[in-house]
Amino acid sequence: METVLYIAVFGALGCLSRYYLSGWVYELFGRAFPYGTFAVNIVGAFCIGLIMEFSLRSALVSPQLRIGLTIGFLGGLTTFSTFSYETFRLLEDGELLIASANVLFSVMTCLIFTWLGIIVAKAL
Repeated sequence: METVLYIAVFGALGCLSRYYLSGWVYELFGRAFPYGTFAVNIVGAFCIGLIMEFSLRSALVSPQLRIGLTIGFLGGLTTFSTFSYETFRLLEDGELLIASANVLFSVMTCLIFTWLGIIVAKAL
């Protein structure tokens, strides 16, 4: 039951973080490209690398907290379904170049940020 509570609480925080972060990014850069979704996915990629690497190497993070942070918070924060929908809509609107850029930039950048999160965790 404790694990479920961690997931629920951190999931709510992740959802709110997604809402505010993506909204802020869209205000800064506009909506010509899915910048808000791109930004939350980059943050999520970095955090999953950092949290998993650090928590698996350290007793400072309990298994319940790790699950709460990854499944709960990052599950609420990251937006693969939104990424898929936005990319589909771009394709449907004939924006092949922007849709392709979204896929390429999102996947490559998130892989790089996951790696950076692991590097940071190893340095801690």
